[in-house]
Amino acid sequence: MQFRYPLDLLSSESQVIARVIDVPEAITFGEDAEHAIHEAEDALVVALGGYIADRERVPTPSEPGPEQPAVTLSPLVTAKVALHNAMLERDMTKVALARKLGVTETIVRRLLDLDHRSHIGHVELALEQLGYRLVTSVAKVA
Repeated sequence: MQFRYPLDLLSSESQVIARVIDVPEAITFGEDAEHAIHEAEDALVVALGGYIADRERVPTPSEPGPEQPAVTLSPLVTAKVALHNAMLERDMTKVALARKLGVTETIVRRLLDLDHRSHIGHVELALEQLGYRLVTSVAKVA
């Protein structure tokens, strides 16, 4: 699962508004399209953090259209979002996952905190405990 979210950009005389199509809470603006897209990355991570805090499934992004701008989550944030969604699928609490991993609940909370600089190997191990494997790929940017 790749987390690349398409954007709608709306221009006015003084700014460009960026809206993440699949995450309506993620809306921001910039002085121009490039700035708005950059700001949309932060707005998306903040909005996804809200989904995690509320124990709601993070929406899967729709496929961006040709030439449509999109925001791609970092590998670490992608892994954390995948872990969160996997925990919801398995109806697993942070405490239960902590027991499975032999760590404290605080450590699991950090694994799910999108702002915490967790070691990706720890997130990968947690995903494996839930029956998932973290797979990465590299794509050439046009």
